[in-house]
Amino acid sequence: MTTATNRPVRTDDSPFTLSHLDALEAESVHVFREVAGEFERPVILFSGGKDSIVMLHLALKAFAPASIPFSLLHVDTGHNFPEVIAYRDRVVAEHGLRLHVAHVQDFIDDGRLRERPDGTRNPLQTVPLLDAIENNRFDAVFGGGRRDEEKARAKERVFSLRDEFGAWDPRRQRPELWSLYNGRHAAGEHVRVFPLSNWTELDVWQYIEREGIALPEIYYAHERDVFSRAGMWLTAGEWGGPKDDEPVQRRMIRYRTVGDMSCTGAVDSHATTIQAVITEIAASRLTERGATRADDKLSEAAMEDRKREGYF
Repeated sequence: MTTATNRPVRTDDSPFTLSHLDALEAESVHVFREVAGEFERPVILFSGGKDSIVMLHLALKAFAPASIPFSLLHVDTGHNFPEVIAYRDRVVAEHGLRLHVAHVQDFIDDGRLRERPDGTRNPLQTVPLLDAIENNRFDAVFGGGRRDEEKARAKERVFSLRDEFGAWDPRRQRPELWSLYNGRHAAGEHVRVFPLSNWTELDVWQYIEREGIALPEIYYAHERDVFSRAGMWLTAGEWGGPKDDEPVQRRMIRYRTVGDMSCTGAVDSHATTIQAVITEIAASRLTERGATRADDKLSEAAMEDRKREGYF
């Protein structure tokens, strides 16, 4: 197809047109390379959840055949799913990566943190995270947050400046026109970087299918002992559940997101394959955090309040 000036015009079937997933991948790879060029000590937050897994896959692509020039950081609540921790350690060993682990339990043991009455440790991750950033002098911290997950995350730029206390101020967000990212920061400040900002949950799963990325098995339907609390199916464990009036049931479930066992709910599902998961997500009208994360339901501004304190 040509115009009156005989210049070619791209059409949907043009070999020069990137697919939706190719465009998202290219943007994320550009972000990784931009950070490598601008910052001295970046680190990737890696929990073994699907978003951090995709983020690591993109980082490996961005710098192949060389190894990635970043280490990994995991804030371990001590209430993580065993399958996810096993996956994390396997991936680190497979790629010869360096993993920093900040243990919430260490901060509880020495009195810097106190257990919450509800047993959840997810909100307790902020102090160990900021401590690890300060002690290791990380100046850029990659996170797997996406704008479709939650309204506070929808406000984030790809490069999100944090002050000397690790706090986020939405009024200090910088414009990012034409994919130009401003990484300037003062001493003591750092930047949170979100390469998956413009991805959706469905995009993530379609990319996982296309790339053949392995995930922890809890993302697929399986039988598990769970109990009901606040409208969610939680996994029984030493963290404090279930109570006497919360009977344990054996159900066919899967997890849409992975976090602390005390606040991450499962959904009833028979999606045992990636194609079935994609079909299930395409029909859903709730984000994975909105449907399965109790820590986001503490208040209307729960996530934004935590981000102001230095949370992911």
